Amino acid sequence: MLPLRGLLRQQARPLPLQYGRYIHYQSSRRPTPSAPVATTNCRKKSSESGISDAGEDETGHINTAPNESILFFDNIFPLRLQWLTRIPFLDARTIISAYRRVNSPHIALADPTGIVDRALPKNLPIKILSILPRLREGGAYVKFQHEAGISAQELEGTIKDYLKHKPIRPWFNPLRRVRTFLVKGKPWIEDLYRLPSQRVKVEFLPTTPEASAAELTQETLYSLFRRYGTILEMTSQPSDSKIAPRFAYVDFSRVRYATMAKNCMHGFILVEEHGGGKSGTLLKLSYEPKVRGKWIRDWLASHPRIVIPVVAALIAALSVSIFDPIRTWSIRLHITHGLHLEQNKYYQWVMQQLSRGYDYVRFGSKKSEDAGLDAIWEDRHSQMQQLKTWMSESADTFIVIQGPRGAGKKQLIDQALSHVPQKLVIDCKKIQDARGDSKTINAAANEVGYRPVFSWMNSFSSMIDLAAMGTIGTKTGFSETVENQLVKIWTNTTSALKGLALSHRDKKGRDAGMPDDEWLEAHPEHRPIVVIDNFLHKSNEAGANMVYDRIAEWAASLTTQNIAHVIFLTTDVSFSKSLSKALPDRVFRQIALGDCSPEVAKKVVIRHLDTDVVTREGEKKLTDSQLRTDLDELDGVIQVLGGRLTDLEFLARRIQAGETPGRAVKQIIEQSASEILKMYLLDGERTWTPQQAWVLIKELASNEELRYNEILLNDMFSKNGEQVLQNLEQAELISIASANGRPNKIKPGKPVYLSAFQYLTEDDVLRSRLDLSILSQLAAKEKSTIDACENELKLLSELPGMPAELKPRIRYLLDKALASQEKIVGYEAKQGQLKKVLTEKY
Repeated sequence: MLPLRGLLRQQARPLPLQYGRYIHYQSSRRPTPSAPVATTNCRKKSSESGISDAGEDETGHINTAPNESILFFDNIFPLRLQWLTRIPFLDARTIISAYRRVNSPHIALADPTGIVDRALPKNLPIKILSILPRLREGGAYVKFQHEAGISAQELEGTIKDYLKHKPIRPWFNPLRRVRTFLVKGKPWIEDLYRLPSQRVKVEFLPTTPEASAAELTQETLYSLFRRYGTILEMTSQPSDSKIAPRFAYVDFSRVRYATMAKNCMHGFILVEEHGGGKSGTLLKLSYEPKVRGKWIRDWLASHPRIVIPVVAALIAALSVSIFDPIRTWSIRLHITHGLHLEQNKYYQWVMQQLSRGYDYVRFGSKKSEDAGLDAIWEDRHSQMQQLKTWMSESADTFIVIQGPRGAGKKQLIDQALSHVPQKLVIDCKKIQDARGDSKTINAAANEVGYRPVFSWMNSFSSMIDLAAMGTIGTKTGFSETVENQLVKIWTNTTSALKGLALSHRDKKGRDAGMPDDEWLEAHPEHRPIVVIDNFLHKSNEAGANMVYDRIAEWAASLTTQNIAHVIFLTTDVSFSKSLSKALPDRVFRQIALGDCSPEVAKKVVIRHLDTDVVTREGEKKLTDSQLRTDLDELDGVIQVLGGRLTDLEFLARRIQAGETPGRAVKQIIEQSASEILKMYLLDGERTWTPQQAWVLIKELASNEELRYNEILLNDMFSKNGEQVLQNLEQAELISIASANGRPNKIKPGKPVYLSAFQYLTEDDVLRSRLDLSILSQLAAKEKSTIDACENELKLLSELPGMPAELKPRIRYLLDKALASQEKIVGYEAKQGQLKKVLTEKY
């Protein structure tokens, strides 16, 4: 309770004293508005008045004796600052003191005592007993005593007329004046954190527990509450509602009207003659929070066909306007290696020295792999020069470098284009090996530096579309397929590549006035290079065509718009089928890489061995090739091993480890044989059978080359033979050579495979097992032929008579059945021999 100054009536004018004390008039001096007022915490009982923010004696009410009444003054405190009372160590006393400090006597008063003092007319026959501020409701209760011959209603009218002619307008709300009404009910003085609102809930309660309350009509409610302010709406409780007690809502146009009504009418008893029922009706008022946005929420919920597509469009627009520039910048940074520490030459040198683990560091040394490749670059100098020439031409540069795995395609690009700073390498293997839509999108984004990527949104948006199908019957279009997501990634990459190409443009040069397209066409040397590695990797898997088709179309758009040079690296010999869809009217520039010649292969191995030669303090050290006496074997083993780059590097590492060339090649052959056995001959889910692969292995072991059409005539390839051969070529078991546009020869997939095939055929148990399975299939095929002949002969025998014209057909069927039977007998004889081998050998 705040100890404020009271007013004592005097014949001349009232005198303010501390309220709560009955002191007779001592002076006719009227206090100034800025007179100091003692304050105390509103939540603590005042020693002066006995009234706190929780009422007299913390009961929640203000007790009145005969000839005592209560007025409620409004517009004394701001309503927008109720939240201040929730701040720790900030109570009503502090807030009211702050109001008083900003008080200006010439404008308005800022404390309850001053406002009440000005609101009461002179010579008013009342005695102010106490003033109770209601900070959250923006007003104050004034408890006063009046003479028995004067009614409280007359005093209320006098004060209202006085305030009408001499209005008081506080500094925080100068457009509205202070109002006052007589408290008719029994107000509930509480210090709970309940904020006022425009809506007041009026409950109808009985006056005694055994009595019943009347439900007031809207007309009665209007007559009771209209005097406090404009009413917007009144809502009665539905007649079929089971909620008790009965209630009604009264919506005022302003919050202060609601606070006035609640403080003046709470606890009011409406008697019978005014519609309150036989025993009267007690009114209990409380604030009801009114959700202003409810009609917006209801409209949004009732119009999903409009709302969901609009929300999807807004999210898409937000993504394009905010995230797309960030993603384009991220891709540019990825291409220029702005954040790639591993591309820094000093970082590379430090990591190289740390990885060696030696007790000294080597300046100017190169990796053994790079040194060994020098011989390859000397052999492929013409191809490297051709590639550099194509990069400087203004025509469409759609280049394909095709060769078997391990032929050095990626190394050729790195060596020939090492001077190009803006180079983007996309590994299709990482994209194709990703499992699931989200992982595929993440893999594609990582390859180009597309950040940020919200791959989880793909699944989330699919659930939204599924929910929309159940509510509105159609899809919202919010979800996007993997194909659409990939197109977005490639589109942003195109923007980044074009920006990098145009960044070299001199705005003050002679080409400053040229359009962007013409400038890009005229300056091919400034175009970035896009390298698409492992193109058509696992192209026979489901969904692979979609990924590769989108990449091919994107690459075609880069070349036709002169934005970038595009180079495809692939092991697939049928790459033209996929690329022709994207550029049907263009001729691809192609470089075919094969195995090294024996002379170059020997140089590669020797240079690998001589890489680690160093000179310290003028002391010469002999190279490994000079120290070793077993390198004479290289000429022979390289003929067996072939010129595949990966096999040569493996051979050099094994020789460096201390093995002889002959022993190293033998181990390479054994390892290749194990790979062939695991990948092609053991049972599994493949597009070929182990028997078909074994036929090729056994035939190639005795013949380095096979006729393509002769294999197709083999009984094991009578069904889908060409498709099986293509799949085996894709799996790199064999390679198919062409002449005049048609396949004509079949060779081992790698040179070392020829020796591996011979090694496998020397295994009697493996050969017997696979030959036995082949013979079983051939015998089953001949048996099916005999069954077909017997069925037809049975059908012919049932014909009436025996026409002479059918005798040749019958003879043909008998001869065919006899030939098949003779083959079965031969197969069974061979099967017996093979079974004997399997039972005798491990």
